[in-house]
Amino acid sequence: MLQKVIPYAHQLLKEAIYSGDTVIDGTCGNGYDTLFLSNLVGESGTVYAIDIQQAAIENTTSLLKKHQISNTVLLLEDHQYIKRHIPEEASGTIGAAIFNLGYLPGSDKQTITTPESTISAIEAITEILRPGGVIAIVVYYGHKGGEIEKDALLNYAGSLDQKTFHVLKYEFINQKNDPPFLLAIEKRTQPKKTE
Repeated sequence: MLQKVIPYAHQLLKEAIYSGDTVIDGTCGNGYDTLFLSNLVGESGTVYAIDIQQAAIENTTSLLKKHQISNTVLLLEDHQYIKRHIPEEASGTIGAAIFNLGYLPGSDKQTITTPESTISAIEAITEILRPGGVIAIVVYYGHKGGEIEKDALLNYAGSLDQKTFHVLKYEFINQKNDPPFLLAIEKRTQPKKTE
């Protein structure tokens, strides 16, 4: 009955995303979330998938080609810069985003996500997310540098204004070896601009 972390993240995304949406994969890795998102948004939607590693872009390209997917835009860049690639007319309409933090599975674990870059990316996406949109962040932290990112993310997410965002932490507390957990941020309303 209790879903593992990634299936639960996918369940939240299924509920938030509509056919034709524009969505974001903030860490495309081996392409599985990109493929999942692509199927949710359908042919009329768009997935912006970004990763800092060439191997991730190549792996994702190969997977999408195998499944004959053409509604994606792959970006070789740090995810903190995602907003510059989203068309201005899509601002405020982004349906969802997902991040799998840590390192590229099968890689040397030297290139990892960092708190500064990840939080910048999440902040940028919260600005262009529509009300009802969700950011799913799967936090892997059992590697060098992972605890620092985990703590920074929890501090950041815990400080988000509850009038504008719902924040959920979903985790199994009796599993060993630093199991991943999910942070889900749902945008409730458009924040009021301050002068």
